[in-house]
Amino acid sequence: MNKLAIITTHPIQYYAPVFKLLAEKIQLKVFYTWGNQSVAKYDQGFVKQIEWDIPLLNGYDYLFLENTAKDPGTHRFSAIFNPTLIKEINDFKPDAILIYGWAWKSHLKVLHFFKGKTPVYFRGDSTLLDQHQNFRRLLRKYFLKWVYKHIDKAFYVGTANKAYFKRFGLKDDQLIFAPHAVDNDRFANGNILEAEVLRTQLGIKIDEILILFAGKLEPKKNPELLLDAFIDLDLKNSHLLFVGNGMLEERLKIKVKGLRFSGEGLTEKVPFGYVQDDSKFSSELRAERLKESVKSRIHFIDFQNQSQMPVVYQACDLFCLPSQGPGETWGLAVNEAMAAGKAILVSDKVGCATDLVSPGINGEIFKSGDLTDLKQKLKVFTENKNKLAQMGLASQKIIKDWSFEKQVNQIIEAIQNKHAK
Repeated sequence: MNKLAIITTHPIQYYAPVFKLLAEKIQLKVFYTWGNQSVAKYDQGFVKQIEWDIPLLNGYDYLFLENTAKDPGTHRFSAIFNPTLIKEINDFKPDAILIYGWAWKSHLKVLHFFKGKTPVYFRGDSTLLDQHQNFRRLLRKYFLKWVYKHIDKAFYVGTANKAYFKRFGLKDDQLIFAPHAVDNDRFANGNILEAEVLRTQLGIKIDEILILFAGKLEPKKNPELLLDAFIDLDLKNSHLLFVGNGMLEERLKIKVKGLRFSGEGLTEKVPFGYVQDDSKFSSELRAERLKESVKSRIHFIDFQNQSQMPVVYQACDLFCLPSQGPGETWGLAVNEAMAAGKAILVSDKVGCATDLVSPGINGEIFKSGDLTDLKQKLKVFTENKNKLAQMGLASQKIIKDWSFEKQVNQIIEAIQNKHAK
């Protein structure tokens, strides 16, 4: 049986199931370079301590390496330094090495050390979506070409990722499609009754539409654009739900609390706590009722762990990811929502957009940062709940081919073919 060493920073809910499936077909050992302090870590994006409630270390062999960096983590190149990593890999005697990401000191060292000695495979999901031509980008181009000269083959996650690898020197025969994936079955089989309870708790009627944003409330994902679009449209038949935490959470909540509506029904956004003397208000009572009308249709729920997320997706009718980047390399929440059978609305800065969203079939793509474009598409979506349901069924059909099993089969086939030669 071939032996595969995997180098990655820490246990991740999207990778652990892949490692478990791989271990059923190949002798495997995963080397976690961040160290054992990464199991329960403070997540800067969610602004809270995160410990996943699904098993991430079952079914495969692994080792948490000592990380001697002064400030351990994934936030900078020098934050992962493992003095014993090369020795541990050599002691394992792998037939191939698979490295997840190069942007840490130890990972780059492995690429350099094993070049020409052991077949080196690479997994990353970077894209060119945020690229701008300048002198710094030109230097980065030459550096990345040097980095990727150290690998034999790369497993690309989708169209935008493949274009990235080719831009920095990899050839077609070095690129193998191994799709980004989630546990499709788990998200498809969410508890419908629990989802109905959630909608009831939020005050959402059966014929009303729930628009969902799930993820980190951070500038990269641009949740404020979605909030502004929803407020401006004042969709009487729809609700908006934000699930997650992050640095923009307080700002979003203050914006909702500060909403006021004029007597003519025109939306105005004023700072929370600011009292406006405006003759357009026909009466304080009417203004307050109108304000509460839209506020009652905007909801916030804290970060939900993996076991609860299928219920959240099942409760919605439309999933929206309005990211502006930089760095929305894929957007695996889109996979999850599609597996749950939901229509999808994403910006063109979301890495998975061209692969997973077929306009008019299972969703739409809008121009990132364009409030008018987002509002137009949201308005069309919220006019027909049955159409959303049809798009959701199309999403489930599309996402079936984006599975852990396919990813694993591609990795196994590549390694076995290389070893056979």
